[in-house]
Amino acid sequence: MGNIKGDRSVEIDAPIERCYEIAADIENAPDWQGSLKDVEVLERDGERRPLVVETESDAKVKTVRARLRFSYDPPTGIRWVQEKGDTKSLTGSWSFEDLGGGRTRATYSLDADPGRLLGMLLRGPAETKVRDFLVGNAADGLKQKAEG
Repeated sequence: MGNIKGDRSVEIDAPIERCYEIAADIENAPDWQGSLKDVEVLERDGERRPLVVETESDAKVKTVRARLRFSYDPPTGIRWVQEKGDTKSLTGSWSFEDLGGGRTRATYSLDADPGRLLGMLLRGPAETKVRDFLVGNAADGLKQKAEG
């Protein structure tokens, strides 16, 4: 099985700074990001932002754990890479584009290699459902939170 890749863009009726601020609040992401069940901050950077976190995500077929390292590029992007976890590899990002008039385009991207064991659970239609669930929930959740 190959990588599970996907991205989703949404246009949000909120300024870029607000969208970035919500996405960068990693500790509270489980409140609005449907697939994310738990976040524990293990290390912070010089600005007290989460740098290394342990996460638990609902991948529909299994709860997936990951240790992620974050990097920040305010207010246009946030990136993360898995240091260790249940998947063979995992990278992701948020990118934000100021559309003017207090509107923002937010794009959530994910690229995961589930590895052999998890990959066996994610064959056929299950792979599409999991990708849509993981990617869509994040983008839609950010839109609802920022506009709410």
